[in-house]
Amino acid sequence: MAVLDLRAELDSLLLQLLGDLEELEGKRAVLNARVEEGWLSLAKARYAMGAKSVGPLQYASHMEPQVCLHASEAQEGLQKFKVVRAGVHAPEEVGSREAALRRRKGPTKTPEPESSEAPQDPLNWFGILVPHSLRQAQASFRDGVLEAKKRKCFLEQVIQCVVSPAAEQEAEDESCLEDWAAAVPAETSAKAI
Repeated sequence: MAVLDLRAELDSLLLQLLGDLEELEGKRAVLNARVEEGWLSLAKARYAMGAKSVGPLQYASHMEPQVCLHASEAQEGLQKFKVVRAGVHAPEEVGSREAALRRRKGPTKTPEPESSEAPQDPLNWFGILVPHSLRQAQASFRDGVLEAKKRKCFLEQVIQCVVSPAAEQEAEDESCLEDWAAAVPAETSAKAI
């Protein structure tokens, strides 16, 4: 009975693994399609604006990411992924500044709040009125890549968790065979094999 239960469990794990692999392949195809769409839109923008208007000379020397992918530990050793958009800051304090503005005794220097610049939209590097294809390229790269990458990372981790116990079990089985071969005299083990 235990052998049948073990086989049924292994079969269900194998089916789950194959399903996850199929979903992973689908996510990779979506990722590739979105990146391809982004490059095509970028080529259209270069054609519309001119080859010299969209190129590495227009990039900022110091780039800041607009979105980040954060990974955190979750239950059962799996990681949890979260897409965080940059530029989300707490509202600034205005109470002390209002008090400084109401005094009329003389000009006082009010400390300027720390300027926490939100990352500038990279489309502004290419001018104010950019073609729609450049906006489409940005959307394709940002949304498609981040969402597909987040899901792909999760699926790869799930597959690794399913495969790892099987590899550990295989290693344990090999060590059990070695222990058995060492415990049984050489003549008996040769006849058994």
